[in-house]
Amino acid sequence: METYGQGEAIVLIHGMGSAATAWKPILSELTKQFEVVTVDLPGHGRTPYSPIQQMDPTSLANLVTRNLKEIGKERFHLVGNSLGGWISLEIAAITPEAVRTVTALAPAGLWLTPFTSRYPGELALRAMASGVEKLAPSLLNYTWAKRIGFETVSPRWKDLGYEICLDATNAMASSTGYFPAWDALLGKRFDKQIDQQIPITIVFGDSDHTLPAKTCQERSLAPSHAKWVVLPDTGHAPMWDSPTEVLAEITQTALLKR
Repeated sequence: METYGQGEAIVLIHGMGSAATAWKPILSELTKQFEVVTVDLPGHGRTPYSPIQQMDPTSLANLVTRNLKEIGKERFHLVGNSLGGWISLEIAAITPEAVRTVTALAPAGLWLTPFTSRYPGELALRAMASGVEKLAPSLLNYTWAKRIGFETVSPRWKDLGYEICLDATNAMASSTGYFPAWDALLGKRFDKQIDQQIPITIVFGDSDHTLPAKTCQERSLAPSHAKWVVLPDTGHAPMWDSPTEVLAEITQTALLKR
């Protein structure tokens, strides 16, 4: 875990095959208002993978909460993307006394029919990232390579910065926890209740091909009091495509519990 800035603690939890570097587009602005804590999940970023670590969302929620307590963070806001969004919802359900607010960006787990096998598109992305990791610094200078890697993730892939793309490619290529996390969520979905005193905002992009609206954005599984936002021309990583709007949603949500 890394900490930046001062103020109320806000914890950022990345998605599967990603890392804390995914938050760079909004990190500097958040540090102007909060003490930001970034998390690298097991087998992602700088955190090594341990075979004895359970990788299902509930177990990861408990792990993140324990680690936060170890660095003295007893109360915090949560922001999570994809698997990180699911983990954030789990933390709010399991330890409501610790959570001020939740902003879940394209959270996984909101599907009526859980996955029973690994998602083919994600498997291809992982394999491709692993295969080009050493070549990525050069390849990402070419539009065709950038398109192959990011067209399905972002409708604004042409506008994504070089650093964002390189960080994402390296994170995916080195994510030894990727497949264990995938296998651990099979057959599961988020279906817990969350205290209505915890403000929750759920943000999806209208062009999310990773967790499409028809199958993976089931509003009946979300907390009944959650604010639901759909951002235009935005994909599975809203903090990349619509950083200004995401920052506004995070700030507005956090202000509800100050």
